[in-house]
Amino acid sequence: MEPTQQPVHDFNAQLAGQPANFKLTNKIIFIFFGAVILGILSGFGLSRNSSISSQSTATVANLSNASKGTIIGSNDTKTFKDQAEGIVKKGGIDGEGAYHLVRPGGESQNVYLTSSSVDLNALLDRKIKVWGQTQKARSAGWLMDVGRVEILE
Repeated sequence: MEPTQQPVHDFNAQLAGQPANFKLTNKIIFIFFGAVILGILSGFGLSRNSSISSQSTATVANLSNASKGTIIGSNDTKTFKDQAEGIVKKGGIDGEGAYHLVRPGGESQNVYLTSSSVDLNALLDRKIKVWGQTQKARSAGWLMDVGRVEILE
């Protein structure tokens, strides 16, 4: 018994003689390239007018000489809502944090710190107040991602 239809069709034979539904016209090409150019220009414009603040290298270099009351970093206190005060020292605990705040009460009261927005290295041995977001930790009693710093002394 032979099948009535072939399992594989010749699509070229089916398309031959049919009118094309889509024609690439100059108008379509112009619209396409216009949209691409507008997208590039709007992206560039938005990036230059961004509200995200960044520190210049001059600002980072001058942090070690910054005076009492200087605030560095983000103004987003909703994201960075946790606060702590202490003296910044280099070193974390068991790979958690690159710095820590020494606070009254001994080592158990240390706050271990990381930050991608504030150069904590420039603030070593200074008394500061930090605003950050508490992170999950395995060894550290308190691990914080710092987003804002105020120099206290």
